[in-house]
Amino acid sequence: MPRLIAAPSIVEAAGTPPKRIEEYAGRVNSGHAAISVARMQSPGGWREPGQRPTFEEITVVLKGSLRVEHEGGALDVRAGQGVVTAPGEWVRYSTPDEGAEYVAVC
Repeated sequence: MPRLIAAPSIVEAAGTPPKRIEEYAGRVNSGHAAISVARMQSPGGWREPGQRPTFEEITVVLKGSLRVEHEGGALDVRAGQGVVTAPGEWVRYSTPDEGAEYVAVC
């Protein structure tokens, strides 16, 4: 039987200034260990530390622009676009200009 997710859980985020993470499915909100689906809102000037996630991440930008730095350079992902990062790949996400709203699945 389908299970309603009535509301997301707010998850603490890395980076400065703080961004908002609303997890719909994942360890915190639904108990899913193998997947996470979250809506994120990051203000202009937000930047998180670089990382090498152990999972694939698919991100779709809904509003604004998200910068994705990687070992070969950087991508600016704008509203209506998406990006896929591979497990073990070094990445750093930021919103250096305007803020952004995006959905990430990993």
